[in-house]
Amino acid sequence: MVIALDLEVAKKVFKSTDEGRSRAIDEYEQSVRYYNNKNDITRDKGGKDTLDDEGKKDSYIRKADNRISNGYHRILVDQKAQYVGGVVPTFDVEDDTLNNSVANVLGDNYARVFNRLVVNAANSGTAWLHYWTDEAGIFHYATIDPAQITPVYDGSLEQKLLAVRRTYEALDSETGDVYIYDEYWTDEQAQFFKHERDLDYSSLMYDYRVPVFDINTDEALENSYILKHDMGTVPFIAFMNNQDGTTDLQRYKGLIDVFDRVYSGFVNDVDDVQQVILILTNYGDAGSATEFKQKLKQDQVINLENYGDGDKSGLDKLTIDIPVQARDDLLDRTREAIFLHGQGVDPSKVEIGTNKTGVALKMIYTLLELKAAALESEFRPGLSSLIRAALHYLNDGKAELRHITQQWTRAAVKDDTEQADIVAKLANVTSDEAIAKSNPLVQDWQDELKLREQTTDSYDNPAARDNLED
Repeated sequence: MVIALDLEVAKKVFKSTDEGRSRAIDEYEQSVRYYNNKNDITRDKGGKDTLDDEGKKDSYIRKADNRISNGYHRILVDQKAQYVGGVVPTFDVEDDTLNNSVANVLGDNYARVFNRLVVNAANSGTAWLHYWTDEAGIFHYATIDPAQITPVYDGSLEQKLLAVRRTYEALDSETGDVYIYDEYWTDEQAQFFKHERDLDYSSLMYDYRVPVFDINTDEALENSYILKHDMGTVPFIAFMNNQDGTTDLQRYKGLIDVFDRVYSGFVNDVDDVQQVILILTNYGDAGSATEFKQKLKQDQVINLENYGDGDKSGLDKLTIDIPVQARDDLLDRTREAIFLHGQGVDPSKVEIGTNKTGVALKMIYTLLELKAAALESEFRPGLSSLIRAALHYLNDGKAELRHITQQWTRAAVKDDTEQADIVAKLANVTSDEAIAKSNPLVQDWQDELKLREQTTDSYDNPAARDNLED
């Protein structure tokens, strides 16, 4: 039996998890900034790209202060999300009726939610999904902002999830005050707390948000800060990005920063090279620099004094030389390193010809496949947990005992002709199910088996053939 946390215990629990929570939030927010193309180079400019050819007021020669942020992090994250989740994983619980029922429970949002889980995992190290049933008894599930989640594990080798703390900021519509809300979820109940944003946990109080009704009269009673649920487990599922639960950005952030700095410096030099400084020796007319520029523009001549032999009177110009080749080489090497350490596919380096075989195509995705495989191995238990939650919702008594098979398909450029040849050669010695799963033209192997069965029956039964044609 779970005992509700009193305020003093809740204060200790929240304080003890704050340090780890702050570190996780910092990493996540940094990843989100880079995902939204707001790299460190633009932080002084409010996170926006700026083109300013006279931004440095304290410099006489180098005045340009352009800040350009390059979105390589988003390219790599979206590339992984589409490679892994472009074709969402299918599942089999060894019961066709239940397969269809679970698919109906997950609904049309399954693909969208799965894609968001991959993106959140890449940016935070661990993505989180919450599921619940509403007042009408309908099953729901959704991704949760990773910055809101602090897990509490039991410390064993299996790292069993004991509870989840969810923290967020919101406006109290009744008082107009902004509060920090804390939810504490266990396998039996959720407790709700809040404290004022500008105060510490000394102001922690219960958040009475759960309506309580008299089961005999259905009359509303006083609200409670405890919500009982019958999920049987903590209704939050972790989806780790890799075995370490680390973000993708930490692998190549420094390289992106180097690229941004070199690229922006290149743009600055292009602007500054247009700033030609004239050096005058023994200029005859007095006046300001502005007057000199106006006279030069109007008369196209300047008046210089000459004092005989050895006089160095004249006009020189001071310009800036741009080491173009060196910067091009550095940018190319940095870009190559970004995709290498980010384990992605650089589109500018992919050359697809008519003679590309299936093996050659697989080589292009070697690094991306390594990264995707690491994510898949950590996502599989989470996806199975979601499917079991749906089975529990469907009142399946064998939900915990069922063997769940998952089929993951990579959304990559493939040689379908080569795959079709393999399927054709093995058709006589391979099960119909394996053939349906491997057929490059098939999206849903279960539907394919049903269609094949109907087609086979039509050859033996003229009436069935007529119905199939209709």
